[in-house]
Amino acid sequence: MSELHKFVFEGLPVRGMLVRLTDAWQDILRRREQSGAYPVAVTELLGEMTAAAALMQANIKFNGALILQVHGDGPVKLAVAEVQPDLSLRATAKVSGEVADGAPLSHMVNVNNQGRCAITLDPKDRLPGQQPYQGVVPLFGDRREKLEKLSEIIEHYMLQSEQLDTRLVLAANDKVAAGLLIQRLPLQGDANLAGSGAVARDEDQIGQNEDYNRIAILAASLKREELLELDAETILRRLFWEEDVRRFDPLTGLEGPRFACSCSRERVSNMLRSLGQEEVASILAEQGQVEAGCDFCGAMYHFDPVDAAQVFLEAASQPPGSPGVQ
Repeated sequence: MSELHKFVFEGLPVRGMLVRLTDAWQDILRRREQSGAYPVAVTELLGEMTAAAALMQANIKFNGALILQVHGDGPVKLAVAEVQPDLSLRATAKVSGEVADGAPLSHMVNVNNQGRCAITLDPKDRLPGQQPYQGVVPLFGDRREKLEKLSEIIEHYMLQSEQLDTRLVLAANDKVAAGLLIQRLPLQGDANLAGSGAVARDEDQIGQNEDYNRIAILAASLKREELLELDAETILRRLFWEEDVRRFDPLTGLEGPRFACSCSRERVSNMLRSLGQEEVASILAEQGQVEAGCDFCGAMYHFDPVDAAQVFLEAASQPPGSPGVQ
């Protein structure tokens, strides 16, 4: 069963999380098989993205969807992992062309160093006119060198967005997608009340906190095979046996990471309305029906001429909304 573990290091400004996606990850891949399985390297990339997105969502406790995207100019045009506040998740990738086993990240999405990683926070109950927040970072380092590990890219993003040191270890195959996150905690309690001076002192701690650096080095020693094959208890004991670690009850089952898709016939109807009646009519004339499939779960939605007419009749019967209301 998929599970997410949270823990803190007693007396130290360091927290951690470990996620192991088993049934949730296999469910994603099983649904994909209906339209052709992903190449091995794409499976590993998408699994790492899904584990990373689950860790980030659990870390920030955001009331909305966290969407992690990688896109560029290689054969993997787009890879997406989305995690809701209740840790339900889904993921998909668009592949155009051959991807060799063991292909590095740059060969898949960053051939000409134009690839990007975007992290979007989409609030659950948006206010009128409110837009999702999105942060974007390139797939290269400070010297424009191509980065080959998704973990390095996300660490860079976390440092930019939160000014906090983060160590991330990721691994995935066709059975398990897993990740370990270690993060230095910001100033807490009375220190936060000190205002900008406290923030400045916290930023000065970047890369300097000895406790975080020691624990991050231990985390980085975790091998891919260990992360994929060992249970959480064994991993944490092996890595941090000299540290005072306080663990919380793992999140599993309906409280933990699990596959769920938010697609619906209503959403597809809204998409058809956005295409316009003329475009939909031309599809019906050519194919006899409109067929739309969900990239995440493989569900198919069919609209014959009567169904399509009903879509636009419903739109016409709606009272006009006030400006700015969506």
